[in-house]
Amino acid sequence: MQIESLREIEMLKAQQVSFCVYFSSPNCGVCQVLKPKLMKLMTEEYPKIKAFQVDTATHPDIAAQLGFYTNPSFIIYLNGQEFFRRSRTISLQELDESLSRPYGLMF
Repeated sequence: MQIESLREIEMLKAQQVSFCVYFSSPNCGVCQVLKPKLMKLMTEEYPKIKAFQVDTATHPDIAAQLGFYTNPSFIIYLNGQEFFRRSRTISLQELDESLSRPYGLMF
């Protein structure tokens, strides 16, 4: 699901227990390769964390306001609080290791 404004992220923090946001642009090769792998990990291993996407080519202001100045970038919120943040080099193994315990405790 696409996010179109920073206000939407703020509303998600208040409404969703947990969610993640992937920042990428259509002309970023790394972004296009990483996105399906990341989304597969999230849907298979962490299905209760809803995934969203921001197109930084269309909405660079959203990424900049959250401190992301490069693609790809990824952020996870647990209980409305920022839990995991990475830019440029995103390790799926590191994400899995960091998220498995808190996810198990929450859900």
